[in-house]
Amino acid sequence: MEHAVLSDGSHHIRLDVVSGCLSRQSAVRLRFVLDGLEKADACVLAVQRLLALHRHGRFGKMHYPRDPAIARGIVLLRAHDAFSDGASHRDFACSLVGAEIAEQDWNDPSDSLRSRIRRLARQARAMARGGYKDLMLRK
Repeated sequence: MEHAVLSDGSHHIRLDVVSGCLSRQSAVRLRFVLDGLEKADACVLAVQRLLALHRHGRFGKMHYPRDPAIARGIVLLRAHDAFSDGASHRDFACSLVGAEIAEQDWNDPSDSLRSRIRRLARQARAMARGGYKDLMLRK
């Protein structure tokens, strides 16, 4: 099987060539195959992306929604780096929410900021111990 990737560097669409060859200088025939309903949403989204690229000549932002898990992963990486470099929980809170807010909330009776930082530290350690592999198995 051959694969072709259409990309602008940030977004991509992969085409799987099940018969024939893309290296020939002839027209290709595209056919969409839906193999069951379990992953139908992702398959239909890929077709919508391809159609938008064909119609507009560019990758449409609306077909590439931001994944909220990415922002969370970045915070966990920052936490791991900070704690590996010897930062205290309070130091990391300052870098995460800003020194002024951290100073205000650090001793707040609700303890929400401290709890959040402790959770991030625990989750960052878990990711470093192999939890990152679970991310690759999702979806």
